[in-house]
Amino acid sequence: MSRLRTPVGSHDHILGPVDAPVILVEYGDFQCPFCGQAYEEVNKVLASMGDQLRYVFRHFPLTQAHPYALQAAEAAEAADGQGKFWEMHGMLYENQQALDPESLLAYAQKLGLDMERFTREVSEHRYLERIRRDFMGGVRSGVSGTPGFFINGARYQGDFSASSLITVLQGGGIESPSYF
Repeated sequence: MSRLRTPVGSHDHILGPVDAPVILVEYGDFQCPFCGQAYEEVNKVLASMGDQLRYVFRHFPLTQAHPYALQAAEAAEAADGQGKFWEMHGMLYENQQALDPESLLAYAQKLGLDMERFTREVSEHRYLERIRRDFMGGVRSGVSGTPGFFINGARYQGDFSASSLITVLQGGGIESPSYF
């Protein structure tokens, strides 16, 4: 079974309490239609699990199949630089059909971001190295497609419907490694 090679830490995008008994890590691609479906399901899981779950999102843009995935990841990171990662995360998944540069600018404006800063950071690829670190961490952990899920550090390859995920998560995950 594949294991998560990069432990969850302060470098991650995290929702939920630090002391949650279960950690769900997702490697995702904003243009991947399966990730779009998973986004809806993960939102249901978050609502159901509450403080019992810590959710982590990491970038895994599949640029060969999804030409706007990397730009979307960079836009999410530029939004994070202004404290709006999760808002941009949601906007990108809810608008997967429109991830071209003009649409990304429109989303940033809608979120009230400093547009000069946003445009500069995206055009300079300021967050590209961070995205690459996420991606390579996924590769080292055995991720080859998206979405890629890990529950308490162990690779989860089952159905990612909310009901299936909740059943596994409420059971304490696949296993509970001591390093989390």
